[in-house]
Amino acid sequence: MPPLLDDAALEGSSVVANCAMNRERSLTGSNGYGRELGLDIMEVLAERCTRSPRVRWLDLCCGSGRALLEATQLTAKGNLAEQVEIVGLDLVDHFLTTTVPRTLRLITGSATEWEPNEKFDLITCVHGLHYIGDKLGVLKRVASWLTKDGVFIANLDTRSIRRSDGTPAGRQLTYELRQQGFTYDTTRRRISREGSGKVQFPYRYLGADDQAGPNYIGQPAVDSFYDHVHQK
Repeated sequence: MPPLLDDAALEGSSVVANCAMNRERSLTGSNGYGRELGLDIMEVLAERCTRSPRVRWLDLCCGSGRALLEATQLTAKGNLAEQVEIVGLDLVDHFLTTTVPRTLRLITGSATEWEPNEKFDLITCVHGLHYIGDKLGVLKRVASWLTKDGVFIANLDTRSIRRSDGTPAGRQLTYELRQQGFTYDTTRRRISREGSGKVQFPYRYLGADDQAGPNYIGQPAVDSFYDHVHQK
C-alpha cells in the first residue's frame, strides 16, 4: 500500500487543487454535462417543475460554474426561474463570475464536509469523484441529501476504490453499491440513485493516494483505500 493522505492533506495536493476537469465545462455539447452524465439537465428540471413548486439541483465539484450559469439563463427564458434553485459546490474558489443570479448559489467547500440545509431533487457530479478521498463517504452523504424521489448521477471508476492490499474492490463493491440502492453502469462508469435513504457501507476509509496516475479519461486521479469490515 502506498503512503496515504488524509482528506485535509489530499485537498492541498496539486493533483486535486489544480484539477481543471470542470473549469470550463458547458451544460451541453461534446464536452457538456449531458454527454458526460447521459441526461438532459434542463429536461429533468422542467419535468420536475410540473410536479413541484420548488425544484433544487446540486452540482458537486462544479468547477467555474459555467454550466450552472447557463442553466440559470435557460430557466429564466423558460419562465422557470421562480421554481428552480441551483447550487454549485467546489473545493476551489475559481468561479466564472462574482455576479451571481439570485437563483444560483456558488459555494466553496469540500464534499466530504459541507452540509446542506435542504434536500435536492437532482444531484450531479461530473468526474469530480475521481479527486475525492473518501468516495464511499460522499456517496453515503449524497443519499441522505436527496428528496424521496430525487435523482443522483455521477461518473465513478470503481477501480479507484481499493482494498488495503492495493487490489481493486471489484465485483464485491459493485454488489454492495447495488445492495445500498445505487445503480452502477460498468460500461459507462456511471453511478446513480433514485430516492433518499440511509446508506451503510461495510468499509472503513484508510486514506487516499494522489499519485495513482491517469485514470480512464487520461487525467491524474486519486485512488481511495478501505478496509472491508464484516458487519454483524
